[in-house]
Amino acid sequence: MMEREELVHRLDGHEWNDVEFKEARRAVPKNTWETVSAFANTGGGRLVFGVRQAGEKFEAVGVLSVDKVQGDFLTALRQRDKISADLDVREDIHRLGESDILVFYVPEASRGEKPVYLNGDIRRSFVRKGGSDVRCSKNERNRFLIDAMAQQFDGQAFERDPDAAFDRESIEWYRGNYERRPENRSHAGLPDSDFLEEMGLLVEQDGRKAPTRAAVLLFGNNAAFRQLLPRPVVDCQRFAFACARADTGARWMDRVVLDENLIRTWRALMDWYGRFAERPFRIDPASLQRDDTPPDYPAYREAMINLLMHQDYSDHARKAEIRRYADRTVFGNPGDAFAPADDLIEPGGKELRNPRIVTAFRRIGLSENAGWGLRDIVRNWVQLGNVPPRIVNDKSRKRFELVLLREELLSERQRAFQAGLGVRLTDEQARAFALVCREGAANRSQLRAVTGLSGPDAAAVAERLATQKLIEPVGAGGRYALAEHLKERLGGTDPGADRIAHPRGNLVTDRPDTSAPDLVTDHVARPWGNLVTTQVDAPDPNLVTDQLGTPAPNLVTDQVGCPSGNLVSDQVDIVSDQVAPPIELSETHRKIVALCDAPRRLTEIMAALGVTGRNHFRKRHLNPLIRAGIVAMTNPAKPRASNQRYVVTDAGARLAARRATGR
Repeated sequence: MMEREELVHRLDGHEWNDVEFKEARRAVPKNTWETVSAFANTGGGRLVFGVRQAGEKFEAVGVLSVDKVQGDFLTALRQRDKISADLDVREDIHRLGESDILVFYVPEASRGEKPVYLNGDIRRSFVRKGGSDVRCSKNERNRFLIDAMAQQFDGQAFERDPDAAFDRESIEWYRGNYERRPENRSHAGLPDSDFLEEMGLLVEQDGRKAPTRAAVLLFGNNAAFRQLLPRPVVDCQRFAFACARADTGARWMDRVVLDENLIRTWRALMDWYGRFAERPFRIDPASLQRDDTPPDYPAYREAMINLLMHQDYSDHARKAEIRRYADRTVFGNPGDAFAPADDLIEPGGKELRNPRIVTAFRRIGLSENAGWGLRDIVRNWVQLGNVPPRIVNDKSRKRFELVLLREELLSERQRAFQAGLGVRLTDEQARAFALVCREGAANRSQLRAVTGLSGPDAAAVAERLATQKLIEPVGAGGRYALAEHLKERLGGTDPGADRIAHPRGNLVTDRPDTSAPDLVTDHVARPWGNLVTTQVDAPDPNLVTDQLGTPAPNLVTDQVGCPSGNLVSDQVDIVSDQVAPPIELSETHRKIVALCDAPRRLTEIMAALGVTGRNHFRKRHLNPLIRAGIVAMTNPAKPRASNQRYVVTDAGARLAARRATGR
C-alpha cells in the first residue's frame, strides 16, 4: 500500500502510471472504472480518493462520506456486469490535516483474466499510459486474448506435414548438442520424428502427427517458418556513435536481419556478436590453458537467448531488435514479461510465454538456470564495473527492453565523492551507495543485484549505509533514498544526478517514462580511454580542473582517508553537512596524486609541474584534493608550517593504482 510519506510526496508531484487522484468527496466518480480497468490490464496502481486537481497542482480536500464512498466502490467491484474480473483490491485510509484520504490498491490481473473490461463490453478495455487511461485498440485486445489462452501459442498445432516442415541441418545441430550430454545419450539413433515427439514438439491432431508452432519456430525450413512468422526474428544493428545521436538520421555501420528458424538465428547471433566482442588473452593459472572468452559474454549470451525464448511470435507487426551503440546495447522484444516487475531479477520459476521453446533451449545448456537469466545478466554486467542494466517491462505497449549501458558505476568522480565523506565503505557498500546516488533511490531487489549478496546481507549493507547517514529508508517497503543532506551536494554534478527526481528510480520497472519518445534513457556515457570530457574549446587540460576524468572500473578502498589524512573509524555514524562536493579530476590533479606517493613540499610539487602562482595553485588544484580526502597534509593543525608536506591518502593511492593499471 501507499505509506503516508509517499502520499505527501506524490501530492507535490504529478499523476503517473501507478497513481490516479480523484476528488470523490461524496460519491465514486464515473470515470473511476476506466482507471480500474487500466490498472488491472497494466501493472496495477493506487486510486486515491479525496484529492482535487487544479491545473498541475493537487490539493487534499478529503472524502466527506467515507463509509458511503468506500462501500459503493467495493460493492461495485464485485458486480461482474460492472467489471469483468474479480480483483483483490486492498484499501487504506490516511489523515492529512483535517482531511480523510482513501487509498485503494488495484492489482494487476492474471494473464487469463485480461483484458479486464467494463459493463460486459470487451471494447471497453483500458490500459495505463503515463497518467492517462487509454482505450485498448483491437490489436491490443487481441494480444491480451492470445496471451490468455490456456494452451499457449507455441504449444498449438501448426497445419503442416511433418515430413515437409523441417530443416534437417538445424535438427542435426540441435541433436548433436543434446546427445553430447551424458544423460541424453539414450536418444541417439531415434528417427527425427520420434525424437521431436519425445521432446513434446509433435502432437496428435485428428489421428495424425502435427508439428507444434514451437517445432516450426525452432527447426522449420524456410517455407514453413515464414508461413508461421512472416517477419524477421531479429534485426541487429551496430552504430559508431552514442545513442543520443540516434535521432539525427545517422545510419548504422553494420546490419544483419535474421529471418530463419531459431536454431539458425541463434548461430547467426553468435557470429554477429563475435564481430565486436572483446577478445582478451589470459592463461588460466590452474589448467595453464588459454582463456579468451570475452568478459561480457555471459551477459550478451543470456540477453540474446532471452530475446529468442520470450518473444511474442504471434505479433507479426513488430520484430525484435538489437541496437549496439558506442555507449550501450539495447535489446527490444515484442511482448511483455508475465512476471511482476519486482520479480523479474529474482531467482525462481516464472510464468513463461513460450514454455516449449524455453525448454528446448535449456535442454542443450542454453539458459540452464530456470528463472535466473536476467539475474545472471545483471550479475555479470555489474561485476564488470558497469551501472546495472536497465530493464523496462512495458505492459501497456506489450514490449520488453533490456539496456546494457557501458557506463561505470564507481566512476572516478563517484570514488572521489565517496572519499570525501569521511566514512569507510566496503566494495559492496560503495556499489550500493553509488547506485542510490545515480538512481536517487533503490529497493531491496536492486541492492541485491548491485552487491551480488543474499537478501539479508544486502539489507545489512543498506542498514549500515543508513546508520552512516548516507541513505535513508523511504516508507516500509525496503526502499532507500539518498540522504537529504547529500542531495544538494550531489545534484547536478554527479553522473546520473538527473535521475534523482524520478520518484521510483528503477533498475527494473514496468512503468517507463512515457514523456520520452524512447524507453532508453538519454544519459550518454562518457568516452572510454579519454582523460577529459569532450570539451572541444576547453583550455589546456593540464592546468584546468573542471575536465572530467575517464570512467574506470571498480575497486573501492575500505580505508578512506579523511581531509586531515587520518583514518576514520568505521563507527562514524554522522556525516558532516560540510562534505566537499564531488571533484572532477583533471590531468593536473592526477599528476599531483602521482607526485605525492611520498610526502612532498609545495615547492617541490609546483616545480615538478612547471607552474607558478602559489595561491592560485593551492586554491585551484591542491585544496580540492585535500577537501576530497585524496591528498592530506602531514601537519594539518598548522597548514602554513615550514615542515608541511603533502601525501596521498589511502583513497588517493587506490585511485593512482587504478590509473596505473588501467583498471
